[in-house]
Formats: sequence, structure tokens, C-alpha cells
Amino acid sequence: MATFAIETNNLTKTYKANWSIGAPREGGLDHKNQLAVNKVSLKVKQGEIYGLLGRNGAGKTSIMKMILGLSMITSGEVKLFGQNIKGNEKDLYPRIGSTIETPSFYPHLTGTENLEIFAKLRGTASKDAVCKALKLVDLPINDKKKFSQYSLGMKQRLGIANALMNDPEILILDEPTNGLDPIGIAEIRTFIKDLSVKQGITILISSHQLSEIEQLVDTIGIIHEGVLLEEVGMNEISNMNRRHILVEVSDVKKAVLLLEEQFKITDYQVSGSNSLKIFDLTHQTKDINRAFLDANLDVSVLALQKGSLEDYFKDITGGAGIA
Repeated sequence: MATFAIETNNLTKTYKANWSIGAPREGGLDHKNQLAVNKVSLKVKQGEIYGLLGRNGAGKTSIMKMILGLSMITSGEVKLFGQNIKGNEKDLYPRIGSTIETPSFYPHLTGTENLEIFAKLRGTASKDAVCKALKLVDLPINDKKKFSQYSLGMKQRLGIANALMNDPEILILDEPTNGLDPIGIAEIRTFIKDLSVKQGITILISSHQLSEIEQLVDTIGIIHEGVLLEEVGMNEISNMNRRHILVEVSDVKKAVLLLEEQFKITDYQVSGSNSLKIFDLTHQTKDINRAFLDANLDVSVLALQKGSLEDYFKDITGGAGIA
């Protein structure tokens, strides 16, 4: 059995300006020879939820489309279950379910009717595939409501149901909570987690909503301007983002020396030219602040905090936010 369900090696995508005037451009790119994905090497373990994080336009959707064969690979390779997709498409792609961008269905048909059409087109073997998929996403079977009357959350769930009809071992979801209200986001998050835990499905999910991903995934890959900057487990991030005292002072070197000599604190991290994080919480902030002031250090920030995934993202991208 392969260690990785999905593996990419130096995956690269360049969009060339070879469109006719007025023709739609793939990915909405306006620049000539745009390097959208630059030598990305992902490793998604079997059975985990992997979050592909990045700003809009960072290259997340392009990566997913290349994995799924929906967009040509400029260079590099994709392996699924340890096998190169080239030459093995017929064997590998039936083992994958996906929803990329906004799910497209017939607005005048019900959810059941839509899925029945897709099941016939796809040649789904199981006779009860539609019923099973609707049940998994908690949508009614043989309901009279048309797709055009669905809420955004119901539309997203129907898209996931469509991706689940072939009992996939891998599920690839592109921004599945995009545009949902907080209740809808929580519902989709719980549902995706259950698919991983109860069904054992490997899930690759893209998002720019860090607070939601933080509660969902096992591993994250941070994509910035087409480059994979970091691939790290959420457990490791949680350890790095543990509770700490954030300090911003006029002289970090002097502050660190004072912490070590007067307070015997060695568990700290310098995180900028005038900023540091103190993880040793055995001393009160007021005592540390008084010592800094007595040493003629200007203190602009001194507060007890717990780091977030957004803080980590900004550190990795050099201060760039996710929005």
C-alpha cells in the first residue's frame, strides 16, 4: 500500500497567452506566460485531511485541476496511490471524487434527478448510489424542491454528494465553504470531518478561511504566489502557537538578556526586529513590564496571547494576509 494517496513532484503550470481576442482565459489570468504553479511537491498521506491554504489566485485551484487531469501539466508529475497518473488514468480517476469551483447542476431539476443524470453519465455501478450519497450529506431523497430553490449550503452539499457517488478513496474539494454563513460552514466542516473519520476517505481541501481549516485538517500546505512555502502538521503548529506573552520593545537583545539573567527565562522566541514571544509563563506580565521599564526599555506591547493559524500563515508568507 502506498504511503501517500496524492504526491506531486515539481508540479508546474504556466499559462500562455495563446487565446484569441475576446476568448475566455483559463483561470482568468491576464499576463503573458504566467507562472501559476512553481515546482510544487505535495505529499498527502492516506486517510488524512490535507488543507491547501493560500490567497485567491495563489495557485490552489490550478494544482487541483492538474491532479484531476482537468488542466494540462506544464512540467512535473502527479502520483495517486503511488502510481503516475500518465497512462493509468482509467484505473486511478474512478477512485477519486471532486468538486472544483461552483458546483453546476440543472436548476429546473431536483437534487435526486440531477444526481441520477450524473450517475448515468458516469456509469456508476451501484444502484443505490444516489440514495447513499444524499444520505451521507443529509439531503432529502425524492424531494420536490428544485436545485434553483436550494440554499447555498444545500448546493455545496449536493456537489459533495455528486463527488461521493462512486465511493471514492480520495475526495478533492475546492473552497467547499466559500460564501456560506457561519452555520453552513460549521455543518460542512462537521460533515467533512466525519467523512475522514468514519469513511476513511483521504481529503484534499483548499481554502482561504484559516479559522475553519484550523479546526478541520491534519496537515497544511501553504501556497503563496504559486510556491509551496511550507508543509506541516497541525499538531506541530499548535505546539508552536501555544500560549505566550507577546512583547514589543525598543531593544530586543537587551530585553532577552534581562529575561535570562533576572527571570531565568530561556523558553522564548525572537520573532522580529523588535518583537519576541515568551513561552515561560511562570512570571506575571506586570513584573516583566516593570523590569523592562527599569532597564529603560520602551515597551509598546506586552500581552498574553495564543497564536493562531493566521499568525503562522503571516510568518511564513512574510506578513501577507490570507484575504
